[in-house]
Amino acid sequence: QVQLVESGGGLVQPGGSLRLSCVVSGSFLRLYDMAWYRQGPGKQRELVASISSGSTITNYAASVKGRFTISRDNAKNTMYLQMNSLKPEDTAVYYCNNRASTWDWGKGSLVTVSS
Repeated sequence: QVQLVESGGGLVQPGGSLRLSCVVSGSFLRLYDMAWYRQGPGKQRELVASISSGSTITNYAASVKGRFTISRDNAKNTMYLQMNSLKPEDTAVYYCNNRASTWDWGKGSLVTVSS
């Protein structure tokens, strides 16, 4: 069974940066296109960024484009999300999953952007 563990969240001031990590166990990360999702307070879960299995193709939601960078290290079975110039509207629980979202969701990592 695949397990997803997200980490790296926290409280940060507007304009600050955080780097999230997603460790995948129970499968080989290199086989899957992957993605980061987030769910803000009172909102539905939304796609933030995606990355192809070989890291050649990345896509971003319009709201984070130019500020967030998705990457992966298949050898470490780990995916990352570098978040810069954070805004209060980025406050959410961030989750990782394969691009088709077929694995059970992890607990996520809470990011709070506030002064």
